[in-house]
Amino acid sequence: MPEFKNSLEAPRRMLLACPQRIGDVLLATPLAHSLKCAWPEAQLDMLILRGTAGVLEGNPDIAEIIEVSREAGFAEKFAQLRGLWRRYDLAVSPLPTDRARLACWIAGRKTVGLIEQRTQDRFKRMLLDRWTYFDDLDTHTVSMGLRITDLLGIVPSFAVVPPCANPTQQLALTARLAPFGGKPFAVLHPFPKFRYKMWHDAGWITLAQWLTQRGLNVVLSGGPDAAEHEYAENIVRNMSHGGLGDVLNLAGCLSLGETAELIRRAALFVGPDTATTHIAAATGTPTLALFGPSNPVKWGPWPRDWNSRVSPWSRRGSGQQGNVYLLQGAGDCVPCMLEGCERRPDSGSRCLQELSADAAIAAATKLLA
Repeated sequence: MPEFKNSLEAPRRMLLACPQRIGDVLLATPLAHSLKCAWPEAQLDMLILRGTAGVLEGNPDIAEIIEVSREAGFAEKFAQLRGLWRRYDLAVSPLPTDRARLACWIAGRKTVGLIEQRTQDRFKRMLLDRWTYFDDLDTHTVSMGLRITDLLGIVPSFAVVPPCANPTQQLALTARLAPFGGKPFAVLHPFPKFRYKMWHDAGWITLAQWLTQRGLNVVLSGGPDAAEHEYAENIVRNMSHGGLGDVLNLAGCLSLGETAELIRRAALFVGPDTATTHIAAATGTPTLALFGPSNPVKWGPWPRDWNSRVSPWSRRGSGQQGNVYLLQGAGDCVPCMLEGCERRPDSGSRCLQELSADAAIAAATKLLA
């Protein structure tokens, strides 16, 4: 709505409030870029949860990152938010949460955000000058965030902005990959944060062996947790790759910016429903995403050149869009959109445990072709 944009009189400071998981922060970067393109002279800061800043590493649109703690007591939270009081001309959020709306109201003179359709709480609506309803089922997370651009009367930018390594980090990564001698390699990211998104060990081992037989070296990526590094080491130990290629375990060794640079240089990336898989899709590298319980319409990786508000993915079925192939596990219940078969994060998901290595290899073959 252009009249609302005009009434802002070119904001000098803007806040994008996204205090949620790391994937939500990454998928809010198209909205951040849209804001920066609309008002290039304005400073754009981002409010996020502590521990999620890595996904914004090297992001050229964000001037300052403000981290808040989910575990902080009331006094600490109040002190954090009090320091933001009316600091910004415009505060927006792509989240329908009380935390995000309250942060916007405290920080911004003008506030724009989302409201859940089921809410009847008038006070929540009063925290926002402009709002639209949040759809948690049939709208992709990127598209949902870009509805804010309609409320502001600005042009949307559809590209997810991945983190970026600095020149020193890029040189260090080149040194790590030197043993490959310039030969092509694939990146496998086998360990998601939650077990219900996890594929099986045998699948990763078989896929890695097949890649080395095709002449590709293999790099394993992962976060800093000891469990991730050990899981990757287990794959290396169980591979019978003698003479077929090299395997490099970099789990826990790289920042997210360095991981994005690693993936940019790869011939192929394979991973489950994680933030790293979303990063891979955003780099443009051929990306194979292994999906089970998650709703692809909302959480499928956003292909680099996808320029439509319509989700790239259907609720059911596998297929390719741009540089991304989404491989969905089978079953009448898929996607259940729940946390595994036992309805908790540490539960397994039968649809992923029964997803065959042959199916993954067939999809990888298409991407490599």
